[in-house]
Amino acid sequence: MPRSSTRTRSVRRSRTRRVGESAYGALLVARVGLMGLLAALLLVAGVWTSWQTAQYAMLVKARGRGMMTVSACAGERCTGPYVPSSGDTRRLAKVSIAEGAADKGTRVEVTVKPGTTHAVRTGAAGILHAWVPFAGSLLLAALVVAGGMRLRRTAWVMGLLGAVLLGAAFAAL
Repeated sequence: MPRSSTRTRSVRRSRTRRVGESAYGALLVARVGLMGLLAALLLVAGVWTSWQTAQYAMLVKARGRGMMTVSACAGERCTGPYVPSSGDTRRLAKVSIAEGAADKGTRVEVTVKPGTTHAVRTGAAGILHAWVPFAGSLLLAALVVAGGMRLRRTAWVMGLLGAVLLGAAFAAL
């Protein structure tokens, strides 16, 4: 009975084929790297944009707080009087807040950005509203991660986190 050989026969490929396979592998690595950089750029831009508002909504201990009564809305901003409750801020006849952060006729707890008349909503609703741009960047980056990097599970997690954050902000406001 003949014994089977445990040794596999190697097939020699041509130099052209080996170079082509190496170039294809390099293109795959470059695509994954480029898509990773794009996803990271989207996430950093989302955090940067959100932090411009979130710092005032989250770190209110060092700044003055107060109540704003929304009296009028025009365009993307709502305005109303501001009455301080703590800190070293003064009463203002008219401050403005993003239209999505409050409805007309409501009283909301806000903090005023130093040196401006722009108010930012505080509390859980204000924090969630401030992080909405980051939620959007999570959703966009999930598409890049799924399509460009082929990391579908990671993309699903990122997309679901973005959707939950958007849903929570919508429910809180």
